[in-house]
Amino acid sequence: MISFNCDYNEGAHPEILRRLMQTNLEQEPGYGDDKFTISAKEKIRQAIQCPQADITFLVGGTQTNATVIDAVLPHYGAVVATETGHIAAHESGAVEHAGHKVITIPAHEGKMLAADLRKYLSDFYADSTWPHMANPGMVYISFPTEYGTIYTEQELAGIHSVCQEYEMPLFVDGARLGYGLASPAADIDLPTLARLCDVFYIGGTKVGALCGEAVVFPRGNAPRNFFTIVKQHGALLAKGRLLGIQFDTLFTDNLYMRISHNAIDLAMKLQAIFREKAIPFFIESPTNQQFPILTTEQMKRLEGKVSFEIWQRLDDGRAVTRFATSWATSEENIKALQKLL
Repeated sequence: MISFNCDYNEGAHPEILRRLMQTNLEQEPGYGDDKFTISAKEKIRQAIQCPQADITFLVGGTQTNATVIDAVLPHYGAVVATETGHIAAHESGAVEHAGHKVITIPAHEGKMLAADLRKYLSDFYADSTWPHMANPGMVYISFPTEYGTIYTEQELAGIHSVCQEYEMPLFVDGARLGYGLASPAADIDLPTLARLCDVFYIGGTKVGALCGEAVVFPRGNAPRNFFTIVKQHGALLAKGRLLGIQFDTLFTDNLYMRISHNAIDLAMKLQAIFREKAIPFFIESPTNQQFPILTTEQMKRLEGKVSFEIWQRLDDGRAVTRFATSWATSEENIKALQKLL
């Protein structure tokens, strides 16, 4: 079975496993006070060019989204996302479970438009009954989006401008951040991202780590007692060194970006193979998630040989599928799929 089901099917990059084994018997304090975590934080600050950044390592993406949103919003606040946003569609109501409404606005190929955000906020506050409603107090987007699309610097700056106008923090979900930054279509790097949002996270789980996400408040603007809030949400790892070692490794010798480029390079080859076979795409994605439209017969012929996701059923019987590459995808798997097709 060749797996293109998702981008975290494998364990961790061999260099991370080597470092974990190499340091296994060293005794270090818990909860992120270890030397590895301290080193990882400093390397990330250098990479984003924000020496004052607050950085905290959490265990996974859903915990990170729910924890950051709960920590930043007042108790009566709601978060604005697109209708296809991850927190609105694929997190089992984790944000709502913490007591915050997710307000959705239209998505355009997965992306939020600054004009839509401004219209929603303008209409909201034009309604004299707005104090009776959940108040929009934060904006959530992901980079890349659920459909593998990415924001340009201009698009991100536009959303950030609206957020500043309405005094709303902008939160960028970076679960697949490396794959977005490594895309040939990207005109954003880490320092640019840090400049154009109020909080973001660097995804490790999907980009080479066993687990873990690095939450970054670039201007030292973490909420008061953020550590305590993280622990309340069950997102704090007692053996914080396990996350620190992984991110220290990922941010040594540019490993994070190097392995992200592997996923993008092979996704582009995957894209070319589907085009050669005249298989259409639901959306043009410049990142590691590709969305070919397959017939029922084509899916049956791949059954038991290739693992992929059914993303959306179409009225004509065909289906939008998702094929995802990762840091660990091999040329051999691409060639095997090409042969099957």
